[in-house]
Amino acid sequence: MAFALNLYPWIYVAKYDGSKWSEEFIEQPHLSPDEETALPHERRQELMTQRNHVPGLPLVNYTTQYGLGCFEGLKALPQKDGSLKVFRPDRNAHRMHRSMEGLMMPAYPEDLFVNAVCELTRRNARLGFRPDYDPSWEAENYRDGHAIYIRPFTYSEPAIGLGISKNPWVVIIQTPVSSYFTYPNSKAVTTHRFRATVGGTGWIKCNANYVSAILAKKEAEAQGYMEAVFLDAKTGTFVEEGSSCNIFFYLRNGKLVTPDLGDTILPGITRASIIQLARDMGLEVEERRIGIEEALEESQEIFVTGTAAGVSPIESLTHQGRTNVLPHGDKGEVARKLQSTLKGIQYGAIPDKYGWLYDAT
Repeated sequence: MAFALNLYPWIYVAKYDGSKWSEEFIEQPHLSPDEETALPHERRQELMTQRNHVPGLPLVNYTTQYGLGCFEGLKALPQKDGSLKVFRPDRNAHRMHRSMEGLMMPAYPEDLFVNAVCELTRRNARLGFRPDYDPSWEAENYRDGHAIYIRPFTYSEPAIGLGISKNPWVVIIQTPVSSYFTYPNSKAVTTHRFRATVGGTGWIKCNANYVSAILAKKEAEAQGYMEAVFLDAKTGTFVEEGSSCNIFFYLRNGKLVTPDLGDTILPGITRASIIQLARDMGLEVEERRIGIEEALEESQEIFVTGTAAGVSPIESLTHQGRTNVLPHGDKGEVARKLQSTLKGIQYGAIPDKYGWLYDAT
């Protein structure tokens, strides 16, 4: 399944009118989940097309013409006790608030974000649109666990010509999701492309940032790799991110290193969670610049992190024809332990001592 545009019936729309935000939950056409699954493919696609439409959103605007918009990605996960919990929506709310400020938009209030995400999850769940917890996921540390993917995004008012959005919409949709990386290998390669530049929008989860990432990832896949790795735009020697995820290196000296945040690195929610978990496990974590040469020569484990990716080990890293095949491949002990702990908390198998889970039952 991975990502699939199987939109759930309830969506959420907020609009800024120049002084305040108004909110609306909209119930789109739907049948029961079982009835929809039984539909012929063509009929189900028609239903999804109907749902993928919000009356009143303009065709021509700053978002569609110039990529001037931002978005978030987070998950609601089924729990062992039968409930549904959203993972760290407060942090996504904060990041989206900062992203909108960075794009000179009126910022969407963080409390509205959290409440809307949880209420939308409840409404869809009441209609039966939710995954159920499956104990078989535990065998592979929830690698194949299902969840609800939640996508909040901004959309500007009608416009053409260079400008900023003063009266944006915030729309939130939900769709099912399973494991993100589904390729037969987990090899990574550096790309000649650059994701972000100093003084740019790399720290914002901005629509336009993902063009280079998509192209780099597709080029990597065509060469037989799973993931593309970006280097810095100024020198081309320091590692920054994966195509859509943060990256970590477990070095031979026992230190866990990830590139430090700046205006070219996205402040990942999963990244922050892994840093916390790693330190609580007794690992020494360094947030600093790491050169591609150090990454190639000193890494014994490499993994990427993100809402969709979770914790995904990399079996090898290639740069300009040189390859470091990691000693433990995709079965590194550190990555496996961090993945098991993170997923265990997210799915309710491990107590959430951090207060990361918000109830959405």
